[in-house]
Amino acid sequence: MKFAKTRVAVALLAVTGLALAGCASGARGGSSGEGKVDDSKLEQTTPAAKSDIDKVTWNSTYGELATLDPVKAFNYPENTIIANLCESLFQMQPDFSIKPNLAKSSKVSDGGKTYTFELRDDVKFWDGSPMTTEDVLFSLKRHLDPNEGSYLASSFDKVTSIEKTGDHEITLKLKEPNTILDEDLSTNLGAVVQEKQRKAAGANYGNPDTGIMCTGPMSYTPGDWKQGQSITLKRFDGYWNADKKAKAKEVEIGFVVDPTAIATGLKSGDIQGSYDVPLPALGELSGSTTGSLIYGQGMQIMAIISTGNGTFGDPAVRRALTRATDRQAIADTVYEGTATPSRSIVPQGPWNRYPGVAKLRDEKLPDLSYDIEAAKKELKDAKVDLTKPIKIAYPSERSFYADILNEMANGAKKLGLTLQPTGVPSAQFGAFFSDPKARAGYDGFVTTNYLSSPSPLNHLENVAYTGSQQNYSGFSDPAVDQAIDKAKAETDPEKRAELTVDAEALVMQQQPWVPIDDLAVRMYLNKKVTGAPASFVYLYYPWAADLGSAE
Repeated sequence: MKFAKTRVAVALLAVTGLALAGCASGARGGSSGEGKVDDSKLEQTTPAAKSDIDKVTWNSTYGELATLDPVKAFNYPENTIIANLCESLFQMQPDFSIKPNLAKSSKVSDGGKTYTFELRDDVKFWDGSPMTTEDVLFSLKRHLDPNEGSYLASSFDKVTSIEKTGDHEITLKLKEPNTILDEDLSTNLGAVVQEKQRKAAGANYGNPDTGIMCTGPMSYTPGDWKQGQSITLKRFDGYWNADKKAKAKEVEIGFVVDPTAIATGLKSGDIQGSYDVPLPALGELSGSTTGSLIYGQGMQIMAIISTGNGTFGDPAVRRALTRATDRQAIADTVYEGTATPSRSIVPQGPWNRYPGVAKLRDEKLPDLSYDIEAAKKELKDAKVDLTKPIKIAYPSERSFYADILNEMANGAKKLGLTLQPTGVPSAQFGAFFSDPKARAGYDGFVTTNYLSSPSPLNHLENVAYTGSQQNYSGFSDPAVDQAIDKAKAETDPEKRAELTVDAEALVMQQQPWVPIDDLAVRMYLNKKVTGAPASFVYLYYPWAADLGSAE
């Protein structure tokens, strides 16, 4: 499903995939009862491999990828595979921290408006040729070239120039300060491809028969993508980082999407591992003797997005519905205990690497716990006609969304409100994320959304900044914009985290998105293999290279 070529695409994934997985949240976002997931026990990694292995069979729960081109990758199938093939200037780690990668180092100057990258000089492409400064320059400039049609182009909308400033140095200049650009460059925004092969491939670039040419620990050979069946990644023995050389000679990734078939394959051992294990498969796999389910830290959230219209367009109504919805019940039943109530529109996982602001968030973020009386008090500030029904759209093929909205409708009824879940065919629902006309007549719509980078600040900007990529309601608050701008200009990471909390608290007072649950990564590993990260980093990090023998 194609639409506007920006990173707004992450919001659409709830339409095209099965029920999703992600992270957990803090206590103040919760309500009565305890779910099966304990945030403090969510994993980031699995035990390291003991030795190399000839082959691992994996599965892509969301099906077949559409392309191998990193600038056209915006969905689970593409990112999960390309993360092993095309490396970026920086690399996200399983704890969501960022480390230099193809960029040996970086320097931020001019108040956050200039980045200077020192590039590694020992990196080779799969064909044995060296990665040059020109390859890096070409790769970054692809996002500025409208003929490339980069889905990530909007992330470079403030870039004024990208130039070679040394034998192994590139300087990038911005119109406005952005001290978190390195986090964006740990995603496909910073991925490096070989200029020569890209130009030779032309319009066929990224297709099965042409492929790509990158520097990652796993490689792709044209012909190894069997459309409709699987794609095989092979170890690159000339990989520059000897400590991170792949442990598996081959990783074959299948495209099975049926939950029953996935469960059967994992249980039998025909499939040795998978991220995003479907919810219907959890029961059968919980007693499996061939492997185990692992729950990891995530960066996903299920939320209701306001269109800015109708009764739901009033912030007081949104705050009231958040407090009136038993989100713990949704976590326990709909998500089979693999989720926890959200405390913010930013899932908890990316905040875990900033322990110094935990107390500050407790102090500044509003209480979202299930409390009907508190909800009634919030509703008193509403300035809209409360007799009009609240019409919330969801993709009709995804019945679990109806279950979530029905729980919200129960809470609305206790407040004297009427909430109407309205199913829309997925083929039409996708347009809600790109076409305001499609949203006309609806108060809100559902999303299962993941962060496009590990930065809480970046997510807040995407959702709540005036005119931003995922601001679907026309939400605009000068105080929020100023708070986000101030945080983006702060070069000290600890101070920036504190300023981000200030911005988060302002956004949560109005909730342009009503946060429901943070989702834990659901992963299955056969007992013969180990090493893959358990956190949501698998869309950004070469997870397949860590897979090896557990024996």
